Amino acid sequence: MKILQINAVYGKGSTGVIVQDLHELSLRNGMQSYVAYSSLPKHYKTVENGYQIGKSFGKKLHALYYRIFGKQAYFSRHATKQLIKIIQQIQPDIIHLHNLHSNYIHLNKLLACLARENITTVVTLHDCWFYTGGCFHYTSTRCDHWLKDCKKCLCAQWRVRVSSAKVLQDRKKYFSLIPNLRVVGVSKWIAEEARRTFFETKNITTIYNGIDTNFFKPTSSNLRQKYDLKDKFVVLGTANKWLAPINRETLETVANGLDNESVLVVFGCDKENIKNLPKNVLLIDYIYDREILKAMYSMADVFANCTREESLSLVNVEAQACGTPVVTYCNTGAQETVDNVSGFSVETGNASAFLQKILLVKRNGKQVYTKQCRNFVINKFDRDVNYGKYIELYKILYKGKK
Repeated sequence: MKILQINAVYGKGSTGVIVQDLHELSLRNGMQSYVAYSSLPKHYKTVENGYQIGKSFGKKLHALYYRIFGKQAYFSRHATKQLIKIIQQIQPDIIHLHNLHSNYIHLNKLLACLARENITTVVTLHDCWFYTGGCFHYTSTRCDHWLKDCKKCLCAQWRVRVSSAKVLQDRKKYFSLIPNLRVVGVSKWIAEEARRTFFETKNITTIYNGIDTNFFKPTSSNLRQKYDLKDKFVVLGTANKWLAPINRETLETVANGLDNESVLVVFGCDKENIKNLPKNVLLIDYIYDREILKAMYSMADVFANCTREESLSLVNVEAQACGTPVVTYCNTGAQETVDNVSGFSVETGNASAFLQKILLVKRNGKQVYTKQCRNFVINKFDRDVNYGKYIELYKILYKGKK
């Protein structure tokens, strides 16, 4: 059986790691596994059965056209033509599509090829882009025009709004051409959303993303000494959520609601461009080293994620695997990453309720939750178990094709 995965990246970022894990697992299971990607981490020189799509200049040109015309994945014609040649050479039994919205591929040409060659296709919904007029998410803007025609898009910038109706029409047209199409949501939430779209006639299932629970585990470090956090109650979070303007109320409510023995540690930010923060907020730079990342999760008393819309949120899962309870907003798929026993979800935007759950963990102590956190993740988000479900799906689809 030949499997070809297509994704923007390989070996980095959330989808890149997922694709790498699936590729390696497929090879270990005796499959002929191939991957096509736009970019690699700098330290990667080659990938077994790997093919790079396009060049740097072509991607920059694609990004420019996207900004001008508001239509992503409508350019990179030459790069897509070369990819189609690779597909014809490999003759895969199954093609697995992941993230195709990073200015490196012409989506309509690719989908037309899959239909023409009658290749069984798996689409994983890491976000909402495949079934909208170009939006990754729409919950925060409360837009539902993607259900019909996207003619009055509320989510995007002006140029994208102009083109979104045409983009959605093309999505419906070209995906409907593929006779053997299976759709996978990375959460139950996004799978249910897909059932409300033109994917409604397709077989849609849920396979959670997974993490390496042997890597993400409670880890000792000197981080508390390094950042002068000894004897502090540490609330940990990511900068892209905590420092977003929409979460300013949450930031101020939590910071003001913590006592002098507590600190909110926010990592992944450019400290020079951030001003006017409460005194008990500590900013830390981007963390590129996964060893440091798991030590940071382990060091914290609670991981607080004020995400407004997310298909799943693996950072919640990683933190719990390291024995740290999570408090998260409940919109979209994030609520599926906690069990409301070892981690908690509250109404999105309810800053007071968010703070109260953090204070509950402080009163009880982290140690009350650690064991259950680990067990919850191992039972629900183990990488090998969850991605093994893709292997079984490949086998079912291959058997049905013969």
